[in-house]
Amino acid sequence: MTGLTRSSADLDPRRRRILYRCWHRGIREMDLVLGEFAETEIADLTDAQLDELETIMAEQDHDLLQWVTGAQAVPAHFQTALFFKIASYRPDFAPVTMAGLRNPE
Repeated sequence: MTGLTRSSADLDPRRRRILYRCWHRGIREMDLVLGEFAETEIADLTDAQLDELETIMAEQDHDLLQWVTGAQAVPAHFQTALFFKIASYRPDFAPVTMAGLRNPE
């Protein structure tokens, strides 16, 4: 399941492709971040913002996740309004990452 609730019928082919790619990343955490962002914002992004989004999407999911969660500093070339808007869609990952931990007692 992708979590997609938005219809892509009203989107041009480029936006449809980007929306699909945002929900079908390598790791589920980035599906949630990029997918939620794209679902909400894709129709209103300019061509320049779409270009930037595709550049961001070309990065490795592990790196993106580290930057979005604050585990690593965001590289200077990604310190943009669009990147920080994407990062604002970060869900609370604690229930996911803590679910597999057990108390050793």
